[in-house]
Amino acid sequence: MRGNMNKPELLIPASSLEVLKTAVIFGADAVYIGGEAFGLRAKAKNFSKEDMKAGIEFAHSKGVHVHVTANILAHNQDLEGAREYFKELKELKPDALIVADPGMFTMAREICPEIDVHVSTQANNTNYETFNFWARQGAARVVTARELSLAEIKEIRAHVPENLEIESFIHGAMCISYSGRCLLSNYLVGRDANQGACTHPCRWKYSIVEETRPGEYMPVYENERGTYIFNSKDLCMIEHIPEMIDAGINSFKIEGRMKTALYVATVARTYRKAIDDYLESEEKYRANMPWYKEQIAKCTYRQFTTGFYFGKPSEEAQIYDNNTYINEFIYLGIIEEVVSGKTAADGGSIDGVLARFEQRNKFSVGDLIEIMKPDGRDIAVKVTGLYTDEMETVDSCPHPQQVLYAKVECVYAEDQGVLPEAHDLMRVKKA
Repeated sequence: MRGNMNKPELLIPASSLEVLKTAVIFGADAVYIGGEAFGLRAKAKNFSKEDMKAGIEFAHSKGVHVHVTANILAHNQDLEGAREYFKELKELKPDALIVADPGMFTMAREICPEIDVHVSTQANNTNYETFNFWARQGAARVVTARELSLAEIKEIRAHVPENLEIESFIHGAMCISYSGRCLLSNYLVGRDANQGACTHPCRWKYSIVEETRPGEYMPVYENERGTYIFNSKDLCMIEHIPEMIDAGINSFKIEGRMKTALYVATVARTYRKAIDDYLESEEKYRANMPWYKEQIAKCTYRQFTTGFYFGKPSEEAQIYDNNTYINEFIYLGIIEEVVSGKTAADGGSIDGVLARFEQRNKFSVGDLIEIMKPDGRDIAVKVTGLYTDEMETVDSCPHPQQVLYAKVECVYAEDQGVLPEAHDLMRVKKA
């Protein structure tokens, strides 16, 4: 059993090969990804067969497991394609397949008996008899429904086989629908959440229009009992890792297969350190709590809640009236390699170390940015030079995915001598 009572697995989402590598470098024990079909995040970039192969090989080289989603609620027309998909996955050898539908589960077990099958939260796993049912079918792991409390999960742990792993969400977006089974997107725009095409209308900003006053949009205000509109706060259990471990959860799952590398790096690094600190000593975990909370607030998020883990949440805990994300930092890119001794396009030499990266958002020479390191350090640096792949000097990088080299110098004396390294992530605080 990969997870255990003493060392829970940290399971991180990845939307692309770049994000998978970021998750691995920044502390994941396992990553979960989706192919180009049969998962519940069809709008995510997802993985081609080639990228999935490369991602699995990279993760395995670092001792990290890869779980692949195939968790749609399948219709008849999906079955033949799903069968072929499982045959492809058999060749790629991921560590687990995540399914929700009994038909998909049956095919996965028939075609890939050597690969673990995990039962998705989408299957509404709310009691220990359900967990035991899936264990008898050969499931290696069952993901708890979002609606369960920690007390209920602890009771499930006491009534299921020791070798049946329990996975639960520890951080990320919540859904207003029962275990994520929602028809709102299908009803409004014809795209079915249960087929992987959710447009997230629960996150849209709504106003009221009175029938006889078309075009007059009136905002929906909150009263003392909440707004009762669809949106939910984000789950965050960074302060409750001891309770999560005590409940017998083997795998701590981060939500977010449509999130950026910056989000993934931030949550992976923060929860990695929090888990490791707690396992070393509770005193260290409590002492470092301000750092965890400061760091987790640096990624894209809504207001935070503990969801259903401590009982049915109040209106104040679960629903609120602000549909917008809080996003304080801009993702600039991941350093691919560090080089020195380059020759400029005009024939002169470029002194110092250069960080090669593929640009994601614009920044300029003279800007102050941060370099995020996997070990938890954030190094403030000034950009003193930017160069193209041909070593031509540029003042800024306005073109997404352009390959560039950045020369930086540390801002603070205590960081002098700290160099950028491959896999470090660059970000900048919004003005």
